[in-house]
Amino acid sequence: MSAKRYLKVKKCIEQRQPGLTVVMEYVHKAHNLAAIARTCDAVGIGEIYATTDSDEITLTQNASSGSDRWLDVKCYKNIDQILAELRKKKFQILTAHFDNNAIDFRKIDYTVPTAIVVGQELEGLSQYVVDKADHSIIIPMYGMVQSLNVSVATAIILYEAQRQREEAGFYKKIQLTDEHINKLLFEKCYPRIAKVYREQNKNYPPLDDEGNIIS
Repeated sequence: MSAKRYLKVKKCIEQRQPGLTVVMEYVHKAHNLAAIARTCDAVGIGEIYATTDSDEITLTQNASSGSDRWLDVKCYKNIDQILAELRKKKFQILTAHFDNNAIDFRKIDYTVPTAIVVGQELEGLSQYVVDKADHSIIIPMYGMVQSLNVSVATAIILYEAQRQREEAGFYKKIQLTDEHINKLLFEKCYPRIAKVYREQNKNYPPLDDEGNIIS
């Protein structure tokens, strides 16, 4: 890895927004998963959540544009596990869902820890997770069509969150610990070597200022 590439990766990690995430409740279509992942990476999200019956979900579609390498997806069998983890971290839970109490997505404060829950393409979110959320949010629409593709809707909401966080200076201050940054740097710069270290239950070696492994 070149020093230029290393510094770019380092800058991206230092701008990560640990207080912003997306939860995908049984979003199955690969192109939607990939598009959501790409937007998450673009706005500085490093970790997202998904409910799935499988052990993992695949983001390796053309639409992901390589974002699957930079984004960590935490998979759970049910939504309660995800909500419990987010509540423990003091996140507000927002469901992208139309109902009589839904709020315009632009009226939400995204500078507080926020999780945006989106649902599968045909059936949307379960009523269970809607009832568990702090708010339902909607994107105002004035045409005949009353819904957007899930990846498009997610992108619109996330860029409002990015706008608010940028105005608040969140992208100019590092929000991760040095330990977390160093861990991510090694895993993202040297994924194959990192896997070997994990399998051997060893700590990662340090990196120098140009991204070289210090032996």
